[in-house]
Amino acid sequence: MALYMIGVGLNDAKDITVKGLEAVKKCDVVYLESYTSILQCSIKDLEKLYGKKIIAADRNLVEKKAESTILKDAKTKDVAFLVIGDVFGATTHTDLKLRAIDAGIKVNVIHNASILSAVGITGLELYKFGKTTSIPFDNKDIETPYDVLEGNKKLGLHTLFLLDLNPEQKKYLAIKH
Repeated sequence: MALYMIGVGLNDAKDITVKGLEAVKKCDVVYLESYTSILQCSIKDLEKLYGKKIIAADRNLVEKKAESTILKDAKTKDVAFLVIGDVFGATTHTDLKLRAIDAGIKVNVIHNASILSAVGITGLELYKFGKTTSIPFDNKDIETPYDVLEGNKKLGLHTLFLLDLNPEQKKYLAIKH
């Protein structure tokens, strides 16, 4: 029995790797982390291609209820935890892996493309990106994005800003243009 942490890519159901798809198909339970990013397809599209029922895992389930859901399941079954992009694009995923290891659960990781590599589509050189930072919805008194931008500029580096989102409420932070 194990926890399979699988990156599913950035666009749709077909972005999963062959290795990732093979792992999903052998798992008994499949969760899809649903709060750090969005796909351009529905869970039904994933279920159709993967041949598995998928449970949406919101932030509360992953951060506060994993011991009674994901990790509980992984003690007796093979469990897939699907992540849009790459598995370790968010600290909450690293935390889940560490909690699984602490619980004596074997963890298998299958990586995929992430926004941190896909940003290369801009034509900017990846190795010239400095620190990445997030801009949350409630950002009135937030200084970190400014500090990161200033620090990167001083070093002659590009800055990637990750804009907050709340897919459950269909809220997505956007820039004005």
